[in-house]
Amino acid sequence: MAGSKVKQDMPPAGGYAAFDYKRNLPRRGLSGYSMFGIGIGVMIFGYWRLFKWNRERQRLQIEDLEARIAMMPLLYAEQDRRTLRMMRQNLEEEAVLMKDVPGWKVGESVYHTDRWVTPLSEELFNLRPREEFIQHRFGFLQYL
Repeated sequence: MAGSKVKQDMPPAGGYAAFDYKRNLPRRGLSGYSMFGIGIGVMIFGYWRLFKWNRERQRLQIEDLEARIAMMPLLYAEQDRRTLRMMRQNLEEEAVLMKDVPGWKVGESVYHTDRWVTPLSEELFNLRPREEFIQHRFGFLQYL
C-alpha cells in the first residue's frame, strides 16, 4: 500500500457553476406602506359612514320629536277625558255611599280655591280595585 499513489480530486475545467447561497424568501402579501394606507382609508370611510349615520339618526329624532309635539294636545285631551270620566264615576259612587250622611255635599272640593286642581292618582283610584291603581301608577313595569 505504500506504493499506491493517491489521486487528488480536482475541479472540472473552467470551475464549478455558481450556486445561490443567499436567503430567497418569496414576497408575501402587501408591503407595510400599502397596509398602512389601506388601514387609513378604511378608517376614513368608517368615520364618513358614522357621521352620515349620526346625521340621519338626528334627523329621525327631530322627526319623532315633531310628531310627539304634534300629538301632545290629542294625548292630553284623551287623558283629560279619561280623568273626567273617572271623576264622574267616583261622584256617582260617592253619592250612593254617602246618601245616608246628613250634610254631606257630593263633589265638594277639598281645596279652598276656584281654580282647577288636577286630582292625584290616589284620589282618582280610591274607589277602584288596587290592581287598577297599580297598573296606572307603574304602567308596564314588571318585577320578576
